[in-house]
This record gives sequence, C-alpha cells and structure tokens, in this order.
Amino acid sequence: QVQLAESGGGVVQPGGSLKLSCAASGPTSRSFAMGWFRQAPGKQRDFVAAMRWSGTNTYYSDNVKGRFFISRNSAKDTVYLQMNSLKTEDTAVYFCVAGTGVILSALRSEAAYSYWGQGTQVTVSS
Repeated sequence: QVQLAESGGGVVQPGGSLKLSCAASGPTSRSFAMGWFRQAPGKQRDFVAAMRWSGTNTYYSDNVKGRFFISRNSAKDTVYLQMNSLKTEDTAVYFCVAGTGVILSALRSEAAYSYWGQGTQVTVSS
C-alpha cells in the first residue's frame, strides 16, 4: 500500500511563497503519475498540477500556471509543489496524489489517482 505524506503548508501573506513536499512510501513505481489537488472551503476539489514519475513534462491548471511549479526527487521518492505569488484564492487544503497507468487525458481527473495524502492547509492572508 502506497502512503503519501504532505508537509510544508502554513500561513503566508499575499505575494509570498510556500513549498509543499510529498513523500511517498511503500511500493512506489516508475509508472506513477503524481500531483496535487486542492479544496477550498465550500468548494469542490480541483486539479492543481501533475507530472509523470518517469518523464519531465508537467501539467498545471490555468489558474496556477506560471506561479506554481511541480518537481520531484526520485532518489527520495518525493514530489514538490513550489508556490509563488500566492493569492488569497489559493487558500485551500492541498492533497498529494499518486496513481499508476494514468493516461494523459486523465491527469487532471481525481478518479485517475488511487492514492491520496491527508492534506495540508495553505492559508494566504494579510
């Protein structure tokens, strides 16, 4: 059973930066896709970013593109989300996700990911 543990959430002022980490443990696979979703209070859970473990292509939602950057450290089985120029509307619980055999067209879909972390709170407030 793959387990995902997020860290790095917190409170930051608008315009600030945070870096989230997600450490994977268990039977991880080079065929994984990993990414991040977020859920703001009273709203549905939305796709943020994703990448394939074995590739370099990255994928982002339109409202974070150019501000957020996903990356990985294969040796540590860890994926990161660098968040810059944060806005109040970025306030949400951020979930790390992982899945096997995720096709390109499904990367932005919750249903494509079998493994979810517990979530980490990010609050952007002045």
